[in-house]
Amino acid sequence: MARLSESDVLGIVLQPTDQTSETIERKLGLFSVVILSLSAMLGSGLFVLPSLAMMELGGGEYPLGGIWLAYLFAGLVILPGAISKSELASAMPSSGGAYVYIQKTFGPIIGTISGLGLWANFMLKSAFALIGFRAYLWVLQGILGISINLDIAVMIMLSLIVGINILGAKSIKKVQTPVVLVSVTYILFVCIWALATTELHWEAAMSKQSLGQDWHSFSSTAALVFVSYIGVTKIAAVGGEIKNPSKNLPYGILISLVISIILYVFVTLTMAITVDPSNYVEDGHSREDPIYIFALGVGGKTVATIAATFAAITVLSGSLAGIMAASRFLFALARDNLLSALFEDVNGKFGTPHWAIIGTGLSMAAAIIFLPVHDVAEFASGFNIMVFVVINLCVLVLRSSVKSHWYDPEWKSPLFPLVQIIGIVGGSVLIYAMGMKAIIGGLAAIIIGVIMYQFYGRRNIQQEISPWETFRLMLVNPEEVENRRCWAAFHAADVGNTNHLNLDEFTAAMFALGYFDPNNQQNLLTLKEYFHKADKDGNGIIDAEEFLVYVKETSF
Repeated sequence: MARLSESDVLGIVLQPTDQTSETIERKLGLFSVVILSLSAMLGSGLFVLPSLAMMELGGGEYPLGGIWLAYLFAGLVILPGAISKSELASAMPSSGGAYVYIQKTFGPIIGTISGLGLWANFMLKSAFALIGFRAYLWVLQGILGISINLDIAVMIMLSLIVGINILGAKSIKKVQTPVVLVSVTYILFVCIWALATTELHWEAAMSKQSLGQDWHSFSSTAALVFVSYIGVTKIAAVGGEIKNPSKNLPYGILISLVISIILYVFVTLTMAITVDPSNYVEDGHSREDPIYIFALGVGGKTVATIAATFAAITVLSGSLAGIMAASRFLFALARDNLLSALFEDVNGKFGTPHWAIIGTGLSMAAAIIFLPVHDVAEFASGFNIMVFVVINLCVLVLRSSVKSHWYDPEWKSPLFPLVQIIGIVGGSVLIYAMGMKAIIGGLAAIIIGVIMYQFYGRRNIQQEISPWETFRLMLVNPEEVENRRCWAAFHAADVGNTNHLNLDEFTAAMFALGYFDPNNQQNLLTLKEYFHKADKDGNGIIDAEEFLVYVKETSF
């Protein structure tokens, strides 16, 4: 067997790839995790998307009020992905998110594609939030009796957001959380007031007709609102700051997801049964300010004005944080030598990746100017669904190849692999339901990612054996997998690069392979006996060929 290259050996590591930095103080408890995760979820999905979803459910011809069920279904479909990402986050609590999980599981080419998809996902969601800001700004200018060019105002606001991100405002997340929570609390009070004082029309949301013409219209609506839950796992990016991450991270993600599902269902159901769904449409097009229309219908102009103000501030803060998150994917790709080093360039004065931020801002401007609002939401949801399908695949691959790789999560998904299979199937159904736009968006990310990798990334990275390659080999050539694992263990134990092992190094290699328990003293005597049997020429050392032959022939 030919000797593997050094990079190949490094690809089958026996220790976790990410160790939590000892310099970061772990100060976020379970409550903080839940609040931060909720603040990342409850934004444009609540303040802009409901009216678009109503029209989608009606086949684009008329609005229907059964969107609460689409929000519920989308939340249930994302649940397996949230569970899988919780497990991945517990294995890599300081890793920084889905891009790293996918890149470390499937290798650099899939990592490039996923990194671009995630960047596009967050960029489009931020653009969608600014489109919502424009709609609420239009409402407020009418109330205030002023006239401004909304498109220019949005571009100016986008420029300010880019500038603030370059300046490195550390309080972005601190501002976003109270803004979102206050806004959502206000909307909940409006909902309760509406239920207590307004005539309820349950048939608008509960009848068979209100749930869409057929399965396709319902599933495409669920796929559209999927973007509402994208923030559920954002908290994983700050895993290094969470106390007891193996417990608080997964439980925080799952608790916040359940709460957000309940909130989305409650608010959208109330919107449909208290205000006629036709009010959320104007000239055959869904309005982009549904919360204003809802509050106006149940509470009058003052209540609606306050709601519009909160909505405008909330979606703006979401866009502010979203561009920061999106730009970090370009930065991470450049850091891993999969994208031009330009995007890794950090501003010397402000300490932020300014070119990554500027590139994201320009892309958002193009999306706002050239893409219809429905397409922006659809593309964002499509990318998000694809990412969560791959996240479920990550857990399947890593669990299957765990003996050969570093994967050792502190919290494991229940009902493995059933949960992951359900997530993959459910996500695939939603992608199919979205139609060609989602497929075209996914293909665009794949094609651009492959081109970038072939012309740039491949020449600038060290090739490693990924868990995916191990998983694939396990299906077609399991003997080769074990050979590679043994070869990696041999070289990991051969600390002096002498291409042979003494007794202590042989013992370390056998422990690393998992054949013996290092805590059992009796095993040390047994391994000494095995060592002498493997040392055929009796020279006190075992070379690579002796090691591999002996391990292969001996049953442990």
